[in-house]
Amino acid sequence: MQDVVLAMLAKEPAHGYELRSRLRAALGPLGETMNAGQIYVTLTRLGKAGLVTSRRAEGLPDRPERRVYTLTPEGQQRVATWLAEVSWPKPDLAEFHLKLVAAATARLADPVALVDAQRREVLRRLRDAQRAALERSMDPVAGLLVEGVVLRLRADLEWLEACERLWTEFEPTGRKAGA
Repeated sequence: MQDVVLAMLAKEPAHGYELRSRLRAALGPLGETMNAGQIYVTLTRLGKAGLVTSRRAEGLPDRPERRVYTLTPEGQQRVATWLAEVSWPKPDLAEFHLKLVAAATARLADPVALVDAQRREVLRRLRDAQRAALERSMDPVAGLLVEGVVLRLRADLEWLEACERLWTEFEPTGRKAGA
């Protein structure tokens, strides 16, 4: 969650409520269960780690003062590192989806390039798992696990293909091309 919040701040400084709204919009129905307190706890931790700074922003007559959070140079570096990371086979699909959204909306990276990097990693792991599955001396119980890994990686590749199709149709801002 920390890396996602940092990436959402890479576009522009924001207060916690704005961040929660961005995350909920990016996750669609999956974002409805997001706990608002989780954002503020995460922001506090990021501040203690020196990855964000905050300042008080004047409130409007009908709104209280708010804290606006901004990335530090260390926070910007962590976002860049996170975007370059390929973490398959333990992907959190929601986190990867948010990585694509954050990369596109803040123009941090090309989402299609991120998908391609993930695909290369999944293909590498799939080749390794398929080689292991061909091992004749493998215990059948262990073979079942390897078969599950192969099936999971194939499903992940299909999902990445769907991601590439979608992000190829969109401009870097996340809007449909020509709209």
